[in-house]
Amino acid sequence: MHPLDKFKYCPVCGADNFTENDDKSKKCHKCGFRYYLNAVSAVAGFIVDDNNRLLLCRRAKEPLKGTWDLPGGFVDIGETAEDAIRREVKEELNLHTDSIRYLFSIPNEYLYSGFNVRTLDMFFMIKISDLSILTAKDDVAQAMFIPFDQININSIGLKSIKIAVEKFLASRV
Repeated sequence: MHPLDKFKYCPVCGADNFTENDDKSKKCHKCGFRYYLNAVSAVAGFIVDDNNRLLLCRRAKEPLKGTWDLPGGFVDIGETAEDAIRREVKEELNLHTDSIRYLFSIPNEYLYSGFNVRTLDMFFMIKISDLSILTAKDDVAQAMFIPFDQININSIGLKSIKIAVEKFLASRV
């Protein structure tokens, strides 16, 4: 199935003659508009406390409700990735970031409302001086610091988060 199969009408002129152009685009045969499917930007962060434990968040909502995750989410329009991770940490955990540092990115697929969203997940190291105000909020059911050697990778739901945590832990050995 083509990744844009659910898009039936041209977003410019509304014509229903909007067909596959190649594996990542569709073309309108009425107005000539071409739509290219690009990755949606998302962010996630590694927060480590003074006892070398990683903060993991239990997902409160689907997809993969109840599995472990890192704090993060989608980048809003007009927002930088850095601003997005700061906002997500505040929204989900009530924490103020002192500093952030970009680490790496991983492509991912995220099933949302029956639609497979292709994302580019950007990962950051986050420093926070005051962890005493940590509160699980928004789409986080629970937030917990877990010692590196006790993290069960199989309890992490999203593929890119699993890969990222494995990569992060391997770099800490």
